[in-house]
Amino acid sequence: MKEYDIIVLGGGPGGYVAAIKAAQLKQKVAVIEKEVLGGICLNHGCIPTKAILKSAKTYDLFKNAKNYGIEVDPSLVNFDLEKIIDRKNGIVKKLTSGVAMLLKKNGVDVYNGYGEVLSKNEIKVNDQTLKTKNIILATGGTAIVPPIPGAKEAYEKGFAVTSRELLTVTKPPKHLVVVGGGVIGVEFATIFNNLGSKVTIIEMADSIITPMDNDVIDAYTKVLKSDGVEILTKAAVKNIGTKDVTYEKDGKQTKLDADLVLIAVGIGPNTSSFTKLGLEMKGRGVKVNGKMETSVKGVYAIGDVTGEHMLAHVASAEGIVAVENILGDSKEINYNQIPAAIYGHPEIAMIGLTERDAKAQGVKYTVTKFPLAGNGKALADGESVGFIKLIKGSELDEILGAHIFAYNAVDMIGEFGVAMRLEATNYEISETVHAHPSLSEIIMEASMDKPIHI
Repeated sequence: MKEYDIIVLGGGPGGYVAAIKAAQLKQKVAVIEKEVLGGICLNHGCIPTKAILKSAKTYDLFKNAKNYGIEVDPSLVNFDLEKIIDRKNGIVKKLTSGVAMLLKKNGVDVYNGYGEVLSKNEIKVNDQTLKTKNIILATGGTAIVPPIPGAKEAYEKGFAVTSRELLTVTKPPKHLVVVGGGVIGVEFATIFNNLGSKVTIIEMADSIITPMDNDVIDAYTKVLKSDGVEILTKAAVKNIGTKDVTYEKDGKQTKLDADLVLIAVGIGPNTSSFTKLGLEMKGRGVKVNGKMETSVKGVYAIGDVTGEHMLAHVASAEGIVAVENILGDSKEINYNQIPAAIYGHPEIAMIGLTERDAKAQGVKYTVTKFPLAGNGKALADGESVGFIKLIKGSELDEILGAHIFAYNAVDMIGEFGVAMRLEATNYEISETVHAHPSLSEIIMEASMDKPIHI
């Protein structure tokens, strides 16, 4: 029976990062993964969607090349979705192979198979039982198919799909109905709208992307609608047929013809492999404390399986925290300083409080907004739609929240992460010289009490 200091169950962005970190700290480590290393993020989520989105944006750019003084006949511009998917597959393979190489280089043993936890010190995989001092549960989650009449049957027949199956489609549907207006729903709406599909989003809440700041929600909703995406809020799907979707809005039921239905209503934690542990749960996920400890000593849980912050970068950070605490540290994550992103066009990135949160918490604050239309680099790039919005503490000038609605927003939000970590003030950011011309100047401008270029 092989023995390890730490066995990580799941090889996604939480699991493989935890394994590498543990190996770097001289621990004997194994990873158990039933599918391909990289988890949902690398294989069926973050990376493949961004690869396809880049192709869709490039296609849209060529169609509108005249806006940049380039003469291109839009009727001659076309795309091959099979080649787009092939490109996506190549990127995914390169990254997953890279993860396998990193694990091997760091001396981590990898077991490909379904791992069943027998006890807090034993895991069975491929008819082999492994012994361990500690377990890190990183089993991720699976897209939910809700109990809507007809949904299960439509999914089994391929008329309804989750994001995983939609990433393999080689022909754009004429009409894509998206059930759910969250991050996954709007990203795929953007992709297929750019590729010429008619797209309808059906969302039960008052708005799409509800966790975002209200100003961002309003602006992005307008952009999607102007691009031709139909958005139905306060609407409930009542039935999914074989070629149609029935929804109810304002007490009236309407039937929509569709070629394909994307079910994007959320992700449920994968917990079946460790039921013998009898862990305390929180909702559908495993309950953990700030150190990522579960109710069983020596067992830790990270990422989607906790049912909390379902983001790849959170899972990676939690994996490192779990390992360091196993080795005797006392470390926790400040979830108030975790960035979130939506990769539409423009992108959305946020960190900290929304204005809605600040009001609910009774915090004294001020707001500064600066539009991309006042930024030279944005105008030169032909990307003048969007803005930055900062929520500032009135007494200490601290950064309570930052919200960027702009191209390359995700690449800029990290500046606020560092600033918040170091407890920098908005004044200190405003005094930091930013390169000109650069999109990052909007950060400097918004950090001022009174921006210069507006």
